[in-house]
Amino acid sequence: MPETAWPGISGRIQNGIHIMPIRIYYEDTDAGGVVYHARYVAFCERARSDCLRLLGIHQSTFQDINFVVRRMTCDFLKPARLDDLLEVHTRFVDMAGARIEIGQEVMLNGNTVFKADVTVALVDGRGRPKRLPESMADRFRHMPES
Repeated sequence: MPETAWPGISGRIQNGIHIMPIRIYYEDTDAGGVVYHARYVAFCERARSDCLRLLGIHQSTFQDINFVVRRMTCDFLKPARLDDLLEVHTRFVDMAGARIEIGQEVMLNGNTVFKADVTVALVDGRGRPKRLPESMADRFRHMPES
């Protein structure tokens, strides 16, 4: 089914920030009823992938290049719970060579519950750094409203 059948499924871009809604389901929670810590990392990964999709960068079409997470620093600030509707905010902070610095925040009712600073690198099939193509870097610098 083409993505046009589900407009908005990849979130939206507003003021240079990608915003992705995430509903909390039972499977996302731990025995204490709060979101399990590793799920925040998964939510951020999903948001980064959907942001790329909105920018017209389709990872499924890459040949001999991949994005890999090199570093991720996480802050768990407040709990989220079953049925909460979160927003993952993703912004591109800096780019140089093969490296992209990304800031992500998971928000609940306008309050930050989780923060991550992520360093992503573009690598070739052998895992060697590969400079970001200028056309791709330009999309990160000038994210269109959606």
